[in-house]
Amino acid sequence: MSGLMNRFFPEKIFAHKIDPGAERRLRLAQARAEESIIRSHVDNALMFVDTLAEDMTFDRAIDSYIRQMSIPEPLASTVATRTLVILGQDLVPYRRRSREEGAADVPEDSRPPLRLGDASSARSKRA
Repeated sequence: MSGLMNRFFPEKIFAHKIDPGAERRLRLAQARAEESIIRSHVDNALMFVDTLAEDMTFDRAIDSYIRQMSIPEPLASTVATRTLVILGQDLVPYRRRSREEGAADVPEDSRPPLRLGDASSARSKRA
């Protein structure tokens, strides 16, 4: 039986181990390819949103794109999130102001307050 399996699955084709350098290059190439796929889906989802803007909301258009393209779940969440981020860049007032005026020109009171001091003071009060 093992002779038959070796004939169909020779060791030369399915090597158990590759050298670490080749494995790193393989992982880098795979990551680059996956990122390219995500970028393409995001671009197409944005085009879908633009095309269907008169007929449906942007979130329904993104969901419709993901369903029509049968994108599997881990990838679908990434595509939806990145598409929403790109759409939201023009909607968030602070980001738009900071891009137009430069981050240094934005008054300090227009930025959301940081609560790092609040958290550390609450911890010291509990102790």
